[in-house]
Amino acid sequence: MALSRRMAASTLLLLVLLVATEMGATTTKTAEARDCLSQSHKFKGACLSSSNCAGVCRTENFPDGECHTQHFERKCFCKRVC
Repeated sequence: MALSRRMAASTLLLLVLLVATEMGATTTKTAEARDCLSQSHKFKGACLSSSNCAGVCRTENFPDGECHTQHFERKCFCKRVC
């Protein structure tokens, strides 16, 4: 009788641990990369094409660039992962 109670208690404990680890795995959050923007120093004029902006940003050692409206003007902002 004592052996079956121990077996039942051990099985119940194992089941609770299994459920707890599964619940923890589904609520784990992953970190998302953030983009940092810096206004281009070399881009001249209004930014009308993000591909032109990205090309200028690559000359400034940034991997990408895009046009943004700032104070009613379209400006080129260089972008990289922070």
